[in-house]
Amino acid sequence: MSDVSIPLRDKIYQDNIHVFETASKKAKQTGIIFTVVVLYFLFAFFSLGVDKIAEKWNPERASFLALDIYAHKDHFKMPWKKTENKLQITLEGNLRQEYKVTPEWAEKSDDNKWTVTFKNGGKVDAYYFPDNPLAGYAVMYDFPGVEEIFTFRINEDKRPYVEGYEDRVEELPGFIRQTKNKLEVRPSLFSRIQFTKSKIEIHRFSRGWKYFWFDNNGPLDGYSLFGALSKIFSGDRIVEEMSNAKLIWVEFTENELWQHGKAWYALLETIIMAFMGTLIAMLVGFPLAFLAAYNITPLAGVRFAVRRLFDFLRGIDFLVWSLIFLRAFGPGPFTGIFAIAFTDTGTLGKLMSEAIENTEKNQKEGVESTGANKTLQNRFGIIPQILPVFISQSLYYLESNTRGAVIIGAMGAGGIGLQFLGALQTGTDFENVAYYTVLVVGVVIAMDMFSAWLRKKLIVPFGQFG
Repeated sequence: MSDVSIPLRDKIYQDNIHVFETASKKAKQTGIIFTVVVLYFLFAFFSLGVDKIAEKWNPERASFLALDIYAHKDHFKMPWKKTENKLQITLEGNLRQEYKVTPEWAEKSDDNKWTVTFKNGGKVDAYYFPDNPLAGYAVMYDFPGVEEIFTFRINEDKRPYVEGYEDRVEELPGFIRQTKNKLEVRPSLFSRIQFTKSKIEIHRFSRGWKYFWFDNNGPLDGYSLFGALSKIFSGDRIVEEMSNAKLIWVEFTENELWQHGKAWYALLETIIMAFMGTLIAMLVGFPLAFLAAYNITPLAGVRFAVRRLFDFLRGIDFLVWSLIFLRAFGPGPFTGIFAIAFTDTGTLGKLMSEAIENTEKNQKEGVESTGANKTLQNRFGIIPQILPVFISQSLYYLESNTRGAVIIGAMGAGGIGLQFLGALQTGTDFENVAYYTVLVVGVVIAMDMFSAWLRKKLIVPFGQFG
């Protein structure tokens, strides 16, 4: 009994040692992998400057950016040399959006003085002297939380300064920044004053998107949307040359500030780019997928060539394709269409070839037993199995490509992406950026709802048909 138990005990001992060594080896491998991953993340953390984000973060700048998104600003610009220039009161600094009637918040007190009143009660008096431009000055007062009255002047060296702080600039409150050529004053989030040797510029912020429906230079200035719509049923024409309904449409689409007509047309271009690009990818990728599937195409050389073609097409990002086609077609929707089509042909082709390879053989064999040829075997034995997956994947990529077409558009293909880029480059039209964002998000949501509805309508019937 002992002769039998000793070998058995040794075997158990050896097995335990083997298990221990295997576990120890795996633990070491896991430890090495974990160490490499940690080192990689540490390298990325410091090389990308993540540790310095807190230093670079500027909450004031972020608040100004957010303010430009949900609010508008009126510009009050008064040059000291009144004989050469004139006072300008505009919306967003756009000279085409100059107020025809002086707004109530800007008041001329006497021949040499203008007063700008902010919504919080703060005021700025600007004094100008045409015969002596350097004598112009401004007084800021009545701002909530600011008890001191500040006077801004220009010295003999033509440098702006704050009266009483000539020799103690470091003691100025945080909302006043004095540089060599300018005073930048932000007494509140909704107010800004820029004082230089040549002019004073006051920005007066208010919540909301002003003149969103109709700009202030047209016949519908002062009308609300519903007020204008009520005129459709009125017999009195606002403009004799056209009906009120046509006037409302023209004034809305040709709104100079918001450019609704251009934005919607650009959005339509983006949708067309996404739809046509995805459609071409579907029509080309679907038949090529059969050539790449091992259970359909017996020739290994053909399968290898088609699979490498898929790798090539999807291996190059659509942004790179857009740059290539930009040289071929120039700016326009064709660039975006083919950039999306090339990338998605590779992606959809690969997905469909894998779906074909994972189909059940029984259904195809059943069709084959009836004496059907290869084409009919694939038609009734393979396609019904993969069609739901193909439709689902294609609709998903249509949604994704709608967003991608925005980026391609910014690269030069046109569409809403180019409008985005134009608004961003100004550095001031962030409310337009927000508007375009709302349009894009709305289209993506609509596309998602449409694709969900289409899946229900197509996938089940096609599955039953197969």
